[in-house]
Amino acid sequence: MISVVDYGLGNLGSILNMFRKINVPAQLVTTPEEILVADKILLPGVGAFDVAMQELARRELIEPLKHQALQARIPILGICLGMQLLG
Repeated sequence: MISVVDYGLGNLGSILNMFRKINVPAQLVTTPEEILVADKILLPGVGAFDVAMQELARRELIEPLKHQALQARIPILGICLGMQLLG
């Protein structure tokens, strides 16, 4: 299952539709707890970097994403702004 991070920005509908069309299971995740149990993560993004970082911080998603990337070594794909946020 691919966990698509919903932090209030991004083209979530298009991403979920794409996964449906190719028969790949995907779910939206919105909480730190959901991120910490994910085994594949997609971080989408459309918009301004500063606003996106503020939203990730406000929702307390930065540390769980860091943990999954650096310690758990879970694959994370960032699309567009999502890739910039991973940097």
